[in-house]
Amino acid sequence: MQQNKRKEQQYRVLDVIISTLALIISSPILLLIAFGIKLSDIKAQVFFHQKRIGRDGKAFNMYKFRTMVVDAEQQKAQLLAQNEVEGHMFKMKDDPRITKIGKILRKTSLDEFPQLLNVLQGHMSVVGPRPPLPDEVAQYTSYDMMRLAVKPGCTGLWQVSGRNKLSFQEMVELDLHYIRNRSIKFNFIILMKTWRELTGKGSGI
Repeated sequence: MQQNKRKEQQYRVLDVIISTLALIISSPILLLIAFGIKLSDIKAQVFFHQKRIGRDGKAFNMYKFRTMVVDAEQQKAQLLAQNEVEGHMFKMKDDPRITKIGKILRKTSLDEFPQLLNVLQGHMSVVGPRPPLPDEVAQYTSYDMMRLAVKPGCTGLWQVSGRNKLSFQEMVELDLHYIRNRSIKFNFIILMKTWRELTGKGSGI
């Protein structure tokens, strides 16, 4: 028990250091993104927050740069039949709700950077499973629920192993593999592969 507590403290210290440095270094780019979002739609809010489910099933507001039209959630119900991912997730390759600047942000994953604020708040880790939506969790089996045993992450094994090309069940298996083998070394490997994805120098794991 004491060893697990010490490990969690180490993860937390690294999370704070990495997220703080990342926000400081990327701040000029983040300001340009904020300006670009406002330029595309002066009425739209720069940040989008959405209820997500974190460790042990606790809800929190996850932050992202806005990449969709303002009424995206209302339009989702009309698009459910076009879901391209099996299981309890909703994904569309050519989602009509995504704005022009949003397509660029998503392609480069820059829309995810505000999640570093969630890391500083303690809701997320830099590395961990994808944080699910409440309506997704409502359909989880007891087996699926095991992926909520740790804090969700800004990046993770699923994100660098195929992401939207994988089924929901494949994502669950990757998350559980990560949880069983979680370590600072494993986190570092995932971060390096995430960097390669962002810079276009490689993919996969």
